[in-house]
Amino acid sequence: MTGQPSDDQESEQQRAKRRQGLAYQGAFEAVFAVLIAAGIGLWADDHFGTSPRYLLLGTAIGFATFVLRLVRLGRQLNQPDD
Repeated sequence: MTGQPSDDQESEQQRAKRRQGLAYQGAFEAVFAVLIAAGIGLWADDHFGTSPRYLLLGTAIGFATFVLRLVRLGRQLNQPDD
């Protein structure tokens, strides 16, 4: 034994790293979707003089985008590796 990992162990480690990377990417995208949509809603409220209306709408749209991104991420992570 040389102490080197086998090809199966290396490929398993690569798949785990890929999944972790996808999870971090999805999490950042989801959080920033809420922040950006809420920011646009806040700007629209300032621009049109409608206090919480567009902020709430932007937050709702951002949250829907957040949920959609996490669902897609879950499907992507649960796909069998080819």
